[in-house]
Amino acid sequence: QVQLVESGGGLVQFGGSLRLSCVASGFALDLYAMRWSRQGPGKERETVATIFSDGRTLIEDSVSGRFDISRDTEENTVYLEMNSLKTEDTAVYYCTRLRGNYWGQGTQVTVSS
Repeated sequence: QVQLVESGGGLVQFGGSLRLSCVASGFALDLYAMRWSRQGPGKERETVATIFSDGRTLIEDSVSGRFDISRDTEENTVYLEMNSLKTEDTAVYYCTRLRGNYWGQGTQVTVSS
């Protein structure tokens, strides 16, 4: 049974940092492409960062230079490191497995000005 559980969200000040975690169970995440997506208030859902099975990463332009995606295969966990946070980064952040379109429950990130 595939399960994705995000954590690490919270309230942070403008310019601050957070690290989100996504613990995967039911599969080995290094065999699949994993993605962080987000949906801000009144906005459409958007892709933030992707890590492919071979370890390559793709960071979307909107967060390039500030966010990074990584994984720990021993912990079966995907991370999203977020730095220099802006108020427009406020959103619910979701961890997804692309194959099969599995989603976690999301974790709220709120950036205060």
